[in-house]
Amino acid sequence: MADAQTYYVPAQSKWPAVGAVALFCIAFGAATMIHGDGAWLFIVGLTILTYFLFGWFRDMINESMGGVYSNQVGKSYRMGMVWFIGSEVMFFAALFGALFYARELAVPWLGGAGNNAMTHAILYPDFIPSWPLMTPPEAGAFKPFQIIEPWGLPLINTILLVTSSFTITWAHHALKAGNRRNLIIGLILTLGLGSTFLFFQAEEYMEAYNHLGLTLGSGIYGSTFFLLTGFHGMHVTLGSIMLLVMLIRSIKGHFTAENHFAFEATAWYWHFVDVVWLGLFIFVYIF
Repeated sequence: MADAQTYYVPAQSKWPAVGAVALFCIAFGAATMIHGDGAWLFIVGLTILTYFLFGWFRDMINESMGGVYSNQVGKSYRMGMVWFIGSEVMFFAALFGALFYARELAVPWLGGAGNNAMTHAILYPDFIPSWPLMTPPEAGAFKPFQIIEPWGLPLINTILLVTSSFTITWAHHALKAGNRRNLIIGLILTLGLGSTFLFFQAEEYMEAYNHLGLTLGSGIYGSTFFLLTGFHGMHVTLGSIMLLVMLIRSIKGHFTAENHFAFEATAWYWHFVDVVWLGLFIFVYIF
């Protein structure tokens, strides 16, 4: 085997197989839950996934702290994170694409735009296309609802996430300067801002469902609204878990100015989540 400073070959591991089993249970359980069954399998999958994540990342942390990783491994991790964030960009691009297709193409077509005047005249002659689509082409297709104004909780959440980008950058600079105290404070502030964002998003959802009548069943607007904001909230949750792990590791004395890619990867991911939210705030709430 080549020298560890040239190339590192890890020992055989059970974790990829455990992860595959967990993802299968989650996917199959989620699919069957749609038909009113499979919740137990979904929960089993989540439990196995938690065990898998704790176990695999524990081994990786021990390897890193043991000094067995080389520069080549560091480059591999960076390339992997770049590809992962790239895949997330494509994921949200598809969701934004669905939103723009509905707003700019599907709804106007139903109103007779383009070459669809005859279709409009025959199928929905009284339909007036507008966004948000609060009046369906077919009467009674969904219940009336109100939209969430952007200058309340959405604006507060925007300020929270933008501020969190500054606090995690401050923590990163503190780490590179060897200032562990400011590193920990920066991580605590970032985690607190992210958690507050999630709290306000939950408040927003409860307001939408209980008082505004805005639900997943509120036509194409409700579907795209909860699809985009819900998946973003899931990513903020994942990013917050990553920040919590970085905080615990920082308190335990992990990371140096030269060796801290786990922190760096978390910072990349958090900045990505912040940028996505800015797109959501502009195209979902304002326009």
